[in-house]
Amino acid sequence: MKKILILVATVNLLFSCKKNDDRSGTFSGPDATIQQGKGKSWIKLGATGAPEQLGLTITDEALNSMPADGDESEVKLSLPAMAKSSTPFDHIEVGWNPHGHEPAGIYDKPHFDFHFYMVSEGEVAAATDTAKLNANPAADYLPQNYVPGPPVPQMGKHFIDVTSPELNGQPFSQTFIYGTYDAKVTFFEPMITLAFLKSNSNFERIIPQPAKFKKAGYYPTKMRIAKHDGVTDIVLDGFVLRQAI
Repeated sequence: MKKILILVATVNLLFSCKKNDDRSGTFSGPDATIQQGKGKSWIKLGATGAPEQLGLTITDEALNSMPADGDESEVKLSLPAMAKSSTPFDHIEVGWNPHGHEPAGIYDKPHFDFHFYMVSEGEVAAATDTAKLNANPAADYLPQNYVPGPPVPQMGKHFIDVTSPELNGQPFSQTFIYGTYDAKVTFFEPMITLAFLKSNSNFERIIPQPAKFKKAGYYPTKMRIAKHDGVTDIVLDGFVLRQAI
């Protein structure tokens, strides 16, 4: 009987250790008000603690109440601590452009700029130096076919994929932008029209990848849109560990 009890205790200990080693879970940031709805950031970790998905969730009430007129607006979403420690990303800024922006005839549709920043809010606010705004990273640190657009103070220089459909005669619906400051990649930006978000319940695209990364860490290889239960998720997915070169 004593041997049986010892065996049971040993098995229970083994299972307990395995459970305690499991670092999986989904961790959310605080809610933020977006018009008449809400938004929040979140990260999903696997059993080893490696990131599997990083995203933001916007309620239907928010999407359905975005103003058709007025100036551009922006909402900052704090990331949970688990996201900052397991990915290069620091925070998310949700920009709303009711009239779109330049160039005319391409990006002048109502759309969101979802900035996934790799630098702090303070660093973004201080990104005003003209020389640093105009400085280009070495070509290997950006995907092929990406060319520079105009720099934007307190944001960065935007690099656009020249093979994107909207730059080749098709209407703009969604695209993926890399942003830089001081010759470093500082943000990833899915740019998506409101109409596309409302009409697509399940969408996935590849994120073009550079040949090199200046900072080691887990980086996403896909972007997804998923609608469920009265919300829309904008997700960076397919994380891969990259080494600094």
